[in-house]
Amino acid sequence: MTPLAELLPAGGRVAFGDGAGAPLELWASVRQLVQERADVQLLLGWWFSAPPGVADLPPERTRALISGFGMRRPIDAGQVGFVPARYGSIPALLRTVLKPDLLVAAVTPVPGGYAFTTESSWMRAAISAGARVAAVVRHDAPCCDVEEPLPADQVVVLVESDGKPDTLAAAMPTDAQHAVAANVASLVPEGARVQVGPGGLGGAVYAALRVPVVVDTGLVTDPVVDLDRRGLLLGQPIAPYVAGTELLYDWAPGRVQMSGVEVTHDPSRLRHGLPLFAVNTGIEIDLDGQVNAEVAGGSWAGGVGGQPDYAAAAAASPTGLSIFALATANAGRPTLVRSLNGPVTTPSHDVDVVVTDRGIADLRGLSRPERRAALSRLWGSDAP
Repeated sequence: MTPLAELLPAGGRVAFGDGAGAPLELWASVRQLVQERADVQLLLGWWFSAPPGVADLPPERTRALISGFGMRRPIDAGQVGFVPARYGSIPALLRTVLKPDLLVAAVTPVPGGYAFTTESSWMRAAISAGARVAAVVRHDAPCCDVEEPLPADQVVVLVESDGKPDTLAAAMPTDAQHAVAANVASLVPEGARVQVGPGGLGGAVYAALRVPVVVDTGLVTDPVVDLDRRGLLLGQPIAPYVAGTELLYDWAPGRVQMSGVEVTHDPSRLRHGLPLFAVNTGIEIDLDGQVNAEVAGGSWAGGVGGQPDYAAAAAASPTGLSIFALATANAGRPTLVRSLNGPVTTPSHDVDVVVTDRGIADLRGLSRPERRAALSRLWGSDAP
């Protein structure tokens, strides 16, 4: 019996940590455990690349909390079941229908015990729900965790490692994305809190900002370092994940306020305080202003993630804005459609302003016919 098997009760569920610091050193053991014991269920987050051998696991017992990145192909192939949940609801799921018995995670030693390294994500919620911690201890990993250390007696150390988090190079924005970002930046006032999604458009938005802002987002990436170097970063960025290159990992400890999703995605925290400007994107938007950010060409390009959490909070934030930013066309096809080709990730009532490379449509206070007319004018001859 492997050490992992000894820690897991009959009919138990293993939750495997995600993000740049995913505990890859224990993946082969977890995969073997799921293959050998028909009573074991597996819960995954997101990875930069597909987990090796995930196709060999039983899909009915393997669940992912988010698509995109490395989980896209396994979900498309039906090898992993995708749970369409917004990030803010994950702590509730972990206390009920997805309650884990064991959390496999990467940690680093700190005074008083252990801390998470480049992601707190949903892992503290799993611990609060009663999961034991089986850990890879990484002695040289950056530590961005600002919450109370995990007591040493609550962590079962299975592997000692010199491993470091995976790196993720910043995507290069297209000309159209730069044009979109310039229009977005014109809406953001000095001193606002800004949430920006990852990817080329997100990087372009950071680069386009010309006023100091607070970063309150789901994933801190390399462009935040550049924002700091330009003197436009106020306070400490708040996020559940840090993912990027060595430049970011050297910069982030002591600067990023990394907490779990039960803190970062808390709707009350998000909608109060400084005005929140949530800048999200999608694969397509329909004439009513509903956004599909999940399915492109039948493939699960993204998950629900935190988009609806931030959008709803920004729409409710006094003097804040829920902004949806996307180019008017993608691969030659208009991004404004009559009917979505995928699920509704964010409903129309949480979309305040739509920004494209051609301009801005402010939908606040408009009737549905007026919203459809405003979006049609923004897309012009490309409107359906």
